[in-house]
Amino acid sequence: MDEERKTPEMRAQMTDIERLRHSASHVLATAILKIWPEAQFAAGPPVENGFYYDVDLSHRISPDDFEKIEAEMKKEIKANHPFEKIEVSRDEALELGKQGRLAALGERAEPSKFKLDIIENIPPDERISLYRNGDFIDLCAGPHVMRTGNIGAFKLTSVASAYYKGDENNPQLQRVYGTAFKTKKELDDYFAMLEEAKKRDHRKLGRELELFVFDDDVGPGLPMFLPRGAVIAEELEKLAKETEFAAGYQRVLTPHIARKSLYLKSGHLPYYAESMFPPMELEPESDEARDQLRDRRIRLQLDLEILEHNLKRVLSQKDELDQKFEFISAAHEVTTRDQWARLEAEENELNAKLSAKTAELERISSNLYYLRAMNCPHHHKLFGSIPRSYRDLPLRLAEYGTCYRYEKSGELFGLMRGRLLHMNDAHLYMTPEQFEDEFNAVNEMYLNYFKLFGIEKYLMRFSTHDPSKLGQKFVDEPELWKQTEEMTRRVLKDSGIDYVEVPNEAAFYGPKIDVQVWSVIGREFTLATNQVDFAQPRSFDLRYKDRDNTEKIPICIHRAPLGTHERFIGFLIEHYAGNFPLWLCPEQVRILTISDDPKLLDYARSVLKELRAHQVRAEIDESPDKINGKIQRAEQMKVHTMFVIGKRDMEANAISVRVHGKGNLGAKPRDEVIAEILSSIKERQS
Repeated sequence: MDEERKTPEMRAQMTDIERLRHSASHVLATAILKIWPEAQFAAGPPVENGFYYDVDLSHRISPDDFEKIEAEMKKEIKANHPFEKIEVSRDEALELGKQGRLAALGERAEPSKFKLDIIENIPPDERISLYRNGDFIDLCAGPHVMRTGNIGAFKLTSVASAYYKGDENNPQLQRVYGTAFKTKKELDDYFAMLEEAKKRDHRKLGRELELFVFDDDVGPGLPMFLPRGAVIAEELEKLAKETEFAAGYQRVLTPHIARKSLYLKSGHLPYYAESMFPPMELEPESDEARDQLRDRRIRLQLDLEILEHNLKRVLSQKDELDQKFEFISAAHEVTTRDQWARLEAEENELNAKLSAKTAELERISSNLYYLRAMNCPHHHKLFGSIPRSYRDLPLRLAEYGTCYRYEKSGELFGLMRGRLLHMNDAHLYMTPEQFEDEFNAVNEMYLNYFKLFGIEKYLMRFSTHDPSKLGQKFVDEPELWKQTEEMTRRVLKDSGIDYVEVPNEAAFYGPKIDVQVWSVIGREFTLATNQVDFAQPRSFDLRYKDRDNTEKIPICIHRAPLGTHERFIGFLIEHYAGNFPLWLCPEQVRILTISDDPKLLDYARSVLKELRAHQVRAEIDESPDKINGKIQRAEQMKVHTMFVIGKRDMEANAISVRVHGKGNLGAKPRDEVIAEILSSIKERQS
């Protein structure tokens, strides 16, 4: 799939740090050319946390080359060259490209092949500009900082392979990554954060804390939660169920698979097929029936190809007649109109046959089933299964539904990007008058969750559609897009929630909000979504009787404030560095005895029994090891609370408490300690 090209409007919205990093990519290209003058360049945009430039070069760039590249970059920055914008005509740009002058330090014998291709794909009405810094001239729409000296602190970080425009059919290039900041302190802080992030990597901690595993025989992107990880998932589900019950949600259960017809009706197959697993076909039981079905399908597909070919022929002939009409003489007009009428009749007949053959092919393909990639079509079916009145609305249907998405193997990343998703999903059906209250209530739910998990920095990304892609990437309903986007925009403004508006990233059926959050070390995550849907209720013909006894179509909100178990647990592992709060910790209490005295063990077991009677996740270490060894093991597994019990504790009916990361808190009466533990868990204290 082609990488999206930014429009001039999108470029104009670049932040100051994005402009700085975009400028750094030009300086990177300048430096590479000074070392390897034959290098050819494709694209060099700013990206999250940095920048890159794609380069075609016979020399394989490696981290060993970074020092000399950075040295040349420093020279360019010290020279403090201005970034000069030069507007040119399309012909002038093409001529410079043919001279090899684009993304180069001077004219070259070899044309600027990637830049020539980019020029050919610039929309005809868009102005073409170049940017010069020193001897380097690049095809670029900008924007940039004023001078190379404004770039500040930078560092090259890695090199990878990338196909030109993201298409595997195109040449493979080298992608050199770097990052840049206004000051060296910001750069140093960023790399310190990266070092801390390595320690908190959820994949590393997931193994060490025995939370989840991946297995080749199960398949890539399909995590399995060990008991300690399953605890976290269950606690999150419990939290969601309690929160949603209090908010008037009703829980439902739906299957993991469905017929192809369901996803055709919802529109997911045309728009979302690449992210769905291939269908399963339930074949007839007898060999004869299977052969007949296969032969009939092949014949129908052949018939459809022939009909489509004939239809193209008829449409082409009609176009030719259209062009002739204004030039023909009166003597030939009747004959030409007769030809037009015959072609019109043939077109109608071909369309009717196409519809019939397509319907038959769909009918005999009704034994195709898909693993569900989303829960919404099932929930829409539940809404439509019984008559609905305005008195039933808002109706909030919730499910921790299991979904499967076929992510590309190169995009899989631990729990953050997988093929299995346990989704904290719900669909809210409402009247237009109820939309504002329901939308705000969903946002309030997000904010309450953020407070509970100590998420202090967050942002709502309001994604809208691109009118030029209606019928391709987005449902072709221009008026409904305007209406729902304005409705959502107004509610966001009235609520006072921080948000940014992002074009061309909506769901195919309506505008959406992606919830961006930052962990305690400053790493950004897309955590959850909140989507407005005007299309699917129409596709499923969902109706309710309004006060005036007329049938109306409800508005639907798709929301998942905790996202998926997998992604949210991955976030929490890194957010807490594995040091979960007591209510969420896989092992809440571990009881450690100072000796293996039978009476001491009996006392410890009685404490364990009392804790487990209150559903506290507690264990006892009955090993003969010294107490320091027992404490060390509990600390390594990040057990939240340790009850260290010696002879004096037993005699006083007390418990010595030690908390992970805080150390020894001293001895307290047994009843008081257990009461505090139960209160902290119940109130989900952080």
